Amino acid sequence: MSNVLTMVEACLDACGSERFGQVFSELAEQSGARQVMIFDLSGSQACCLLSRNFSRERLGEVLAEAYLEGGFREDPLLPVLTALSPGQRKLVHVRVRDSDMSESYRQRFFSTPGLSGKLAVLAVGEERRIIVNFYLAAQGEGGGPEAALASLAAKIALMHFEGLSRTGPPPALDVLSARERQVCLGMLDGKKAELIALELSVSPETIATYRKRAYAKLGISSKGALFALCRQGAAVRGSGERHEQTL
Repeated sequence: MSNVLTMVEACLDACGSERFGQVFSELAEQSGARQVMIFDLSGSQACCLLSRNFSRERLGEVLAEAYLEGGFREDPLLPVLTALSPGQRKLVHVRVRDSDMSESYRQRFFSTPGLSGKLAVLAVGEERRIIVNFYLAAQGEGGGPEAALASLAAKIALMHFEGLSRTGPPPALDVLSARERQVCLGMLDGKKAELIALELSVSPETIATYRKRAYAKLGISSKGALFALCRQGAAVRGSGERHEQTL
C-alpha cells in the first residue's frame, strides 16, 4: 500500500511535465492490466494521449489504430461520456459479452486481441473529455485494477492533460525515456536511422535499440503503428455522428 501511495504522490508531482507519462505508467502497472490507454474525445479529432503495454503482445497498435480511425463511434461508452458534466467521473466495467456492444466492435477490440474486457474510467474537465482504459487479459490470466485505484489514476491523468498544450509533441510518447522519445520524434519527422544517429551522436545500432524499447513500451511493432498512435484520428464531429453535442 505504501508503494502505491508513493507512486500516487509521484504522479501528482509530475503533473504538467514530460515525466508524467513514465511516472503514471509505473502506477498503472500496479493495476494488473495488460495495456493502459487514454483517449481524448474532446477536440475536433480523436486523440491518443497515452499508451503503455505491460504484456508481450502488441496491443497498442491493434487498439489505437482501429479506435482512432472511427472505431470510437461504436464505443458504447461514447454517449455516457457525452452525458457527463465537467468535474464528473464514471467507472464502467466492460465485458466482452456485453449486449450493448456491436459485434464488429467486440471482434476488433476484444475477441481478436484476446481481451476479456476492460475497466474504463470516464473523466470530464473544462478542457478535455477522456476515457482511461485498463484492458484486461483473457479469462483466467489474472484480474484487473481495483476500482478505487483506477478512478484515482484517471483523476490524476485528467489533471495533467487539462493543462497540456494540444500543439506540442504527441503526448503518447511521454511514457518513453528522453532518448526513446527523441528517436520516435525523428521517425515521425521522416528521418532515417542514420540521420537520427548523427544528430544524437550515437550509432545506428543504438538507434535500433532505442526504437525496439520504445515499441515494446507503446505496445506497437512498426513505424506505421507509431504514426497511427501519434497522429490525430478521425473527426469526432462528422456527418451522421449521433453524439454531436459531445465534443
